[in-house]
Amino acid sequence: MDVIVIETTQLGDRSYLVHDGSVALVIDPQRDTDRVEAAARDAGVTITHVAETHIHNDYLTGGLALARAHGASYLVNAADPVHFERQPITDGQTVRVGALTVKAVATPGHTHTHLSFIVDDGGQQAVFSGGSLLYGSVGRTDLVAAEDTLGLTHDQYASVHRLAGEAAPEAALFPTHGFGSFCSSGPASGAGSSTIGEQLASNHALTDPDEDHFVQELIANLTAHPSYYAHMGVTNAAGPGPADLAVPASLDAAELMRRLEAGEWVVDLRRRVAFASSHLKGSVSFGYGNSFSTYLGWVMPWGEQLTLVGSRDDVENAIRDLSRIGIESPDAAVGTDPHALAPRAAVASFPCVGWEAVPTGASGRDAVLDVRRADEYAESRVAGAVNFPLHELLLRLAELPAGKLWVHCTSGYRAGIAASLLQRAGRDVVLIDAKFDDAEAAGIPLTTSAAASS
Repeated sequence: MDVIVIETTQLGDRSYLVHDGSVALVIDPQRDTDRVEAAARDAGVTITHVAETHIHNDYLTGGLALARAHGASYLVNAADPVHFERQPITDGQTVRVGALTVKAVATPGHTHTHLSFIVDDGGQQAVFSGGSLLYGSVGRTDLVAAEDTLGLTHDQYASVHRLAGEAAPEAALFPTHGFGSFCSSGPASGAGSSTIGEQLASNHALTDPDEDHFVQELIANLTAHPSYYAHMGVTNAAGPGPADLAVPASLDAAELMRRLEAGEWVVDLRRRVAFASSHLKGSVSFGYGNSFSTYLGWVMPWGEQLTLVGSRDDVENAIRDLSRIGIESPDAAVGTDPHALAPRAAVASFPCVGWEAVPTGASGRDAVLDVRRADEYAESRVAGAVNFPLHELLLRLAELPAGKLWVHCTSGYRAGIAASLLQRAGRDVVLIDAKFDDAEAAGIPLTTSAAASS
């Protein structure tokens, strides 16, 4: 048995191609299936089976399109209310994939109908745990419905204990989530690989003997998750079609200018410092990188037409990333010089500074705006800063304090997005392009949770 990992760092997920040298099973493929097909070609194997561990909440699956393209059996839990043909599979059922035996194990918790798969070649085992058992923790349990979270968390505890009991300690563990995905919860480790035995010794879901304690602790530490998750499960149950990854013809200057003047969403993919120094007035900054699709999908109004502005490579990569979360067919204006893209359009800028330039103490009408999540703000914050999490910003513009806003986050990425949104809304902004961890050393007074509660 050989396991090929197809990593999607942008969403913190992994898909897997598992083969015996001749035929292959694909587990939890992302929407852009060309990467899986390339891996299969390189390995010289035929895709005969595709399997889903669950109806995903954080991305659109490529499973149905991949199975149809290859005439493969599509293994989906018989209990999942899907609207397409599949090969239904249930707890304890086994399927042969060439020399491999694939056993389904019911592991509810991340979803009600979650399955894990134990693959055995007669000599070694591999466990594909989806959003159940992760490296160091488990998948979050609050994505189905608020009223189901308590029960699903109890289910998650029981499921990982059952899964660890059914697999050999030396079995390699291959989760789908847990590599930066918001589908993971608790103290997920940064490990790149692990075994069932290692998790038995270190994973808090397996080492905590008190189920109630585990449940309370996990729920207490669940943080905000991207709003676009609400659209993923419904679309996955309906069966997403193939992704369209083509780069559209670049918009001409007149049409780009019209869209800006009409207040449409024009997304600049350059890095935040370049955007701050000069950009098309009315555009917003989502610098292309690993966090791009997560925050764009979380912040932008769902269903709005987008126009991407940037280099051809960034536009091409952004289209691929957005297809994974169901943002289809954005338009594009290819180029990195705002003046060249739309010579007659207004150009804007805003200051970009380090912590040493941030005023401390009373500063008249200025305010320090912290756009990190509420849990991050509660743990430690700039004294006197106000918290408006980035994902809430567009909905709370009317609540912002008056005057100049000095905007920061953890690294600068979210602050760059926020500053662009605020300037678009007519506010006077300064981007603090610095790490929060460096604030105190720069003389910025901080308040911690302990100080706040004492």
